[in-house]
Amino acid sequence: MAITAQMVKELREKTGAGMMDCKKALQETNGDMDQAIDFLREKGIAKAAKKADRIAAEGTTYILAEGNEAVLLEVNSETDFVAKNEGFQVLVKEIAEHLLKNKPASVEEANAQTMENGETVETRINNAIAKIGEKLSLRRFEVKTKTDSDAFGAYLHMGGRIGVLSVLEGTTDEAAAKDVSMHIAALNPKYVSRDEVSQEEVEHERQILTQQALNEGKPENIVAKMVEGRLSKYFEDVCVLDQAFVKNPDQKVRQFVESKGGTLREFTRYEVGEGIEKREDNFAEEVMNQVNKK
Repeated sequence: MAITAQMVKELREKTGAGMMDCKKALQETNGDMDQAIDFLREKGIAKAAKKADRIAAEGTTYILAEGNEAVLLEVNSETDFVAKNEGFQVLVKEIAEHLLKNKPASVEEANAQTMENGETVETRINNAIAKIGEKLSLRRFEVKTKTDSDAFGAYLHMGGRIGVLSVLEGTTDEAAAKDVSMHIAALNPKYVSRDEVSQEEVEHERQILTQQALNEGKPENIVAKMVEGRLSKYFEDVCVLDQAFVKNPDQKVRQFVESKGGTLREFTRYEVGEGIEKREDNFAEEVMNQVNKK
């Protein structure tokens, strides 16, 4: 029986399982929807789907570097306890190895790819969900490349709570590159240098600073000069090369990098769960709800 996209969509809506898993289930059961649901339940994939509406805002970041290629990724779980689970850590390492080898363009593409064990990444994650008992997900990743003349800066803070991967060009000093990544983990800059800040953002900030100065009652003839001074402070907040180096506040990061004979080309910083709306559990309300049910 020909398996249509509509059938796959229907099975996904009924079970919450991944597209590739649904397609396989329908193929294995010759398109029988009920048997396909049973097939997914038997494989533990439908069980995983029941956890799909949960919020996974914990987890870990991880960095894997091999030669001139490296990957930074974030894999989420529901609790910090599971993030320390050996099975979860093995899963993260396996995903990292796959991402570095295959370099998919997106998380969706990665989930649909087949790993060395014959499972898709999505199936591997769902099998781990069934075993561990929490919602797990590959949230994001970034693959970076360099030459033999460059260095990766790989830094994991608090066991992976924050992960930073940077690339220093013109130097092979990995210790220096790691120090830069440690600085980025601490101060969380948005850009490498002022050149990366869009003109729109600069003008927006200039307007805000101008209005602030006027509201403070400053004379209009000195406001422009004040604003440019405050704008320089803004660049220090958002551009890593303009920041005072955490290991030596008397030195800018730019000066530290230059002292090593290199330049900072790029960086990516992930903090576990950033931007994910976490569910606030009200314990007292939960207890009262249970009492009222009795």
